Amino acid sequence: MKLLWVFVFIGFALSRWVDSFGDLDGHVSSGLNSSISNEPLRVGLTLIEGAAAIGALCLDGSLPAYHLHRGSGSGANNWLIHLEGGAWCNNIRTCVSRKNSAFGSSNYMDKEVSFTGILSNKPEENPDFFNWNRVKLRYCDGASFLGDDQNKDAELIFQGQRIWLAGMEELMSKGMSDASQALLSGCSAGGLASILHCDKFRELFPSSVKVKCLSDAGLFLDVIDISGRRTLRSTFDGVVKLQNVQKNLPNICTSHMDPTWCFFPENSVANIKTPLFLLNAAYDSWQLEESLAPKSADPNDSSFSRLQESMLNAIKDFLVLNQSGLYINSHFIHCLTEDQGIWFSDNSPVLEGKRIAQSVGDWYFD
Repeated sequence: MKLLWVFVFIGFALSRWVDSFGDLDGHVSSGLNSSISNEPLRVGLTLIEGAAAIGALCLDGSLPAYHLHRGSGSGANNWLIHLEGGAWCNNIRTCVSRKNSAFGSSNYMDKEVSFTGILSNKPEENPDFFNWNRVKLRYCDGASFLGDDQNKDAELIFQGQRIWLAGMEELMSKGMSDASQALLSGCSAGGLASILHCDKFRELFPSSVKVKCLSDAGLFLDVIDISGRRTLRSTFDGVVKLQNVQKNLPNICTSHMDPTWCFFPENSVANIKTPLFLLNAAYDSWQLEESLAPKSADPNDSSFSRLQESMLNAIKDFLVLNQSGLYINSHFIHCLTEDQGIWFSDNSPVLEGKRIAQSVGDWYFD
């Protein structure tokens, strides 16, 4: 029996309550206040000391890093790996700029970060995964953990694929090799990575281990913007060519399509063998503001319904897959799993009596 969990929520009220859009990750305030006032867990940064031996380095040559909070009780042998997002760099100029930030160098990363939403250690905030081993793998390569090249003249290292491998090797040595259950998740550029690395993540474990993947705001679309161009395709083309991403994309796609097209998840999701859950806003704020229609060029927001329609069309083939999951809501936001007010709180969006955290949990646990 197919286990198909489809949650499509198209709301009538859409409020544009975004105050700022400045960070690389595309994170925005949700406008929903969590009823939980306790201070979030702060988790320290760990450098992957063995990464240099295999050339797994950030853009500036510094060591990659992660944050790990150990599981306990019934979750002691379960692992949740969350891939950080933060857009991409698609040319030398943007990559040089990026290497002087936390998205290109561990030297600039916060020594501690808050674990909220899907990373929270509180059952009232994260009912299904609170006591798992929860990891946030930091993003410092600019190509969704898929690059494999370097530019000596600009002193840039493009080794996202090796960072992925070094991260997984490190976590396996920390106990993930004995996992009973595992979930690979990610937000934005990390959500794209969680799709493209999903089947490789599955291969790390014996068949007896339950392994699934969750992509949050990673369904980036190859759409024509209001000026008639394909802005995101141009960006992705630069990323793929500059960082030699094509060699690490799924062969089932690159064997018959241009590698740049294969970087778009809409051309890969139907071929992912591992159970995958797509969590996205139909009015994804990053894609609207950065890819489809900057507000200055589209003051009437005519592109909103077009993005929603494009997104629903892009997942038609995905819907027929066994054990696939889908939750599309009508918020103007980008990334939902780490936002406590959206993920699970008294004020979280509710669809058919369930919040996002409950829907994801029900899907994961069949």
